[in-house]
Amino acid sequence: MKIKIEKRPIPLRSPFVITGHTFRSADTIQVTLEDESHVGRGEALGVYYNNETMDSMQSQLQEVSANLTADTSADQIQSLLPPGGARNALDCALWDLQAKRSGISIWKRLKITPKPLATVATIGIDSPEAMASAALTYMKYTHLKIKLSSDEPITKLEAIRKARPAAKLIVDVNQGWSFEELKEYVPVAAKLGVAMIEQPLVRGMDEMLEGYRSRVPLGADESCLDSSEYATAARRYDVINIKLDKCGGLTEALKIVKLAERDGKGLMVGNMTGSSLSMAPAYVIGQFCQFVDIDGPLFLKEDIEHALDYGDGGMVSIPSASLWG
Repeated sequence: MKIKIEKRPIPLRSPFVITGHTFRSADTIQVTLEDESHVGRGEALGVYYNNETMDSMQSQLQEVSANLTADTSADQIQSLLPPGGARNALDCALWDLQAKRSGISIWKRLKITPKPLATVATIGIDSPEAMASAALTYMKYTHLKIKLSSDEPITKLEAIRKARPAAKLIVDVNQGWSFEELKEYVPVAAKLGVAMIEQPLVRGMDEMLEGYRSRVPLGADESCLDSSEYATAARRYDVINIKLDKCGGLTEALKIVKLAERDGKGLMVGNMTGSSLSMAPAYVIGQFCQFVDIDGPLFLKEDIEHALDYGDGGMVSIPSASLWG
């Protein structure tokens, strides 16, 4: 089995701002696996707060490339690489290759009848006026995810709610609040009809959430990277955000799904931006989720061939076999 590893930075339409970071491109790594007659592809961006880069992911993949054979399994890939972007790209490429080899789609293999998903559209941090204006530009999206920090969060949230009174709102804080701020903001968020608050507190400093009963469901993103962190996160959060770049691919993501379903936890599928090739395996996880965030391609100047279609209501087309799976 041959492997090709490519660094592919994709420019964003405009800078995207979250708590503590501004992104100007989606710095992807793409893995292509090829046997005598079939090709499988996977894409990843890695985890910026774990200092993953295109170079670091490329280096990881090059180190294990000699261990790949025609018989390499998804379980073996889990032991070759740690959770993160490199393993995600390789794992998803193998799932795609196995689908192409067998002629059995990802849906038949997992015994899923796929349904179209409605994604959020994400609004980056800006002034209240600019964020409200952005909410209006996303009129065809009925679900919005609002990036907030400790800078005027309620003013911004109120401006967006005024602009979009009927939209379903999710707030994503990216570790930007203190526990005292969270307790202050939750009642207002509940009054404004916020459906979920994602990662309000700093990773590793959220133990005070155990026993806290929030009027708005709380979601773990940075606080649950993979299944090894699930048990702790499940004690503190109502919803687990699964991102393939965090956990290291579809194989591990499906494991987290089973754990959450066992415990009655809510699920969200997220992304680190990226092209439709990154979103396609995330689409599989979205079949199990109450919250869906696969809007990464909306931020790109250009998507890839056989891209997903983003229609009215935020409805996203089911990935074609030409794209992935």
